[in-house]
Amino acid sequence: MFCFKNSNKIHSIPVIQIEPSRSQPRVCFSKEALAGLSRSIKENGILQPISVRRVFASKFELVAGERRLRAAIMVGFKTVPCVILDCDETQAAVFALLENLQRANLDIFEEAEAIRNLVEVWGLTQEVVAKKLGKKQSTIANKIRILKLDEEERALIKKANLSERHARAILKLGSKEQRRLMIKKISEKILNVLDTEALIDSILQGDLMGSTKNFIVKDLNFFMNAINDALDLMKISREGVQYIHNETDEYLEYMVKIPKDRATKRIESA
Repeated sequence: MFCFKNSNKIHSIPVIQIEPSRSQPRVCFSKEALAGLSRSIKENGILQPISVRRVFASKFELVAGERRLRAAIMVGFKTVPCVILDCDETQAAVFALLENLQRANLDIFEEAEAIRNLVEVWGLTQEVVAKKLGKKQSTIANKIRILKLDEEERALIKKANLSERHARAILKLGSKEQRRLMIKKISEKILNVLDTEALIDSILQGDLMGSTKNFIVKDLNFFMNAINDALDLMKISREGVQYIHNETDEYLEYMVKIPKDRATKRIESA
């Protein structure tokens, strides 16, 4: 790696002299995790020094260890142990990303944002980033691609704890409403990546019934689940489709509304 310690010496630096880095890839910090780390630091001290780089005589920029720094401040530490790295801003940005990736501290969108930052802010090519991170160029391109999802979609994906491959599959759908409904369905049905990709491909190919059409109805519950799945797929694959589910003492009623222009287009293309 091209960030080097000025020496092996550990420096005790006042926290007020350490400023955050604009290249910090991690943006979400769990309050519970920080509270736990702060209790550990209060009991045992900071076991691993924080990495900084000098920007002025008495001013330092954080490179790695923001969780430790935040937790130390929560405890009330006035100074923290640091190693001073000899590197420029671009090198520090790469180092911070590598440190977080090695610790698996980033969610899929924080990682993608950090990689895009290396390309757009620091001017590195995707090929250079791939080499420095030990990944293929196509992998870097795919990671950046999921940033086409908007903030609401990203929040839903993170809440559902979906993977990067889930996110890339969801991107194939053409509208925000389709993507939102698909995220909900994946979460509710606990669909793995392969099932998700197959479902989305069937929707894009116009197979509204998806995998439900080949099943034999053996009991009423299975039949009702098949109806609900088919209606969900219809909503995802055809914007404007609505259905109303009403339950009475005697019957379960379903009413489906399909915009006439969309139904006509579907018939003409068949």
